[in-house]
Amino acid sequence: MSEEKRDINVIAMEVIMNAGDGRDKIDEALAAIAAGNLDEAEALLTEAEGLIVKAHNAQTEVIQSQVSGEDMEYSLLFIHAQDTLMTINTELRMTQKLLPIVKMLLNKKED
Repeated sequence: MSEEKRDINVIAMEVIMNAGDGRDKIDEALAAIAAGNLDEAEALLTEAEGLIVKAHNAQTEVIQSQVSGEDMEYSLLFIHAQDTLMTINTELRMTQKLLPIVKMLLNKKED
């Protein structure tokens, strides 16, 4: 079994791109929430979560490689990628927590 070592900066860009695409979906979901399109917002958040998971999996690949003893070069870009992922994951979590609050408020308004 031949395992090719992946460039840490390529993995960093994979993390950044997936997390950034997730952020775009979160922004779209927030716009949908503001417009009252809650089903659309929910679907967009599901898409965002999938992209964040892809970014997290790429990050985990690097961490697991280091833990198993593989030498990894230092990469400021990878550190930036981790910061980006953490920040956008927080945005996702906050938006996911906001959605049921908005649903509850809209239901009260209708009563």
